[in-house]
Amino acid sequence: MRTNIKKTIGTLVLACSCAFSGMMAQANSELDKAPTDAKAFASYMHKKHGFTEDYVQMILDKVEVRQSILDAISRPAESKDWYEYRPIFIEQKRIKQGVQFWLEHEDILMRAEEKYQVPAEIITAIIGVETRYGRVMGSFPVVDAIATLAFHYPKRGAFFAGELEEYFVLAREQGWDLAEPKGSYAGAMGMGQFIPTSYRHYAVDFDGDGNINLFDNVEDAVGSVANYFHVHGWRMGEPVAQFLPTPEAKLVAQFRNDSLKPQFTLGEMKSAGLEYQGPLEDNDIAGIYAFKQESKEEYWLGFNNFYVITRYNRSPLYAMAVHQLSLEIKDAVEHAKQNLVEAK
Repeated sequence: MRTNIKKTIGTLVLACSCAFSGMMAQANSELDKAPTDAKAFASYMHKKHGFTEDYVQMILDKVEVRQSILDAISRPAESKDWYEYRPIFIEQKRIKQGVQFWLEHEDILMRAEEKYQVPAEIITAIIGVETRYGRVMGSFPVVDAIATLAFHYPKRGAFFAGELEEYFVLAREQGWDLAEPKGSYAGAMGMGQFIPTSYRHYAVDFDGDGNINLFDNVEDAVGSVANYFHVHGWRMGEPVAQFLPTPEAKLVAQFRNDSLKPQFTLGEMKSAGLEYQGPLEDNDIAGIYAFKQESKEEYWLGFNNFYVITRYNRSPLYAMAVHQLSLEIKDAVEHAKQNLVEAK
């Protein structure tokens, strides 16, 4: 709709251009953010994307506002301490299932690793943490989940109104019945749990069949996770994190990273006494991240790739769980292959 308006404005005489440019900027500004009111949202979707207001309102009228969704988002797993959070994901059943997933789909994982330069173990670990390798992809109707949060969770209403907008457009692009797809309480979908924005911008047709299906197509799911990490800056061959057994208190105080992105350079940290013998250079970024155990804190150096994992889920706990699960899976796969060789 805005493109057509701009073309019309472009035909007006120069003398009127300034006035109409101001009017256009105001109109575009009004369409920049989806409203957190259902009626206003229907009008917005008509003006910005060409949906009829009656259609949008009909969909929203059928939405079931679910208290369980509001309860779930108020107590995410990432609010736990590390010693409580880690056992949820770093456990033998999930590792064993990860080995099975890898061995069954190794050709797909290797192809994704080569194309996107993201390790197979990271791709596998993400799908393992998110959905147990496609076993648990969520039972909430996506439209119910996102609409509930957009219109009844003021703390993040604006974010979810934007995702609801993306979901309507995504469903139209994919030819979905809006009411059919199911996902998490936050509206994340498929094996890799992509929210609508991520689905539209980072999902790929990795098997080349002309469709993007993250729900039951392993190739598309694996390729899409790999593409997400590639786009967000994964550096193949570089480490994710390194355990610091007994860092000096002054080092922790100076370089403790309270934001998601590492804020310091290894050169700075080495000048202050950090002993680092890894492959990264002095100008590479790093930071010290604290993880609470029952009786103490443990400290890890986090690097660029650690930060990239947090782009998938904005939590250092999540990044560390994915990292550690990926190492466990990789080690177990290598052992499984070795056992197969010895059995022959």
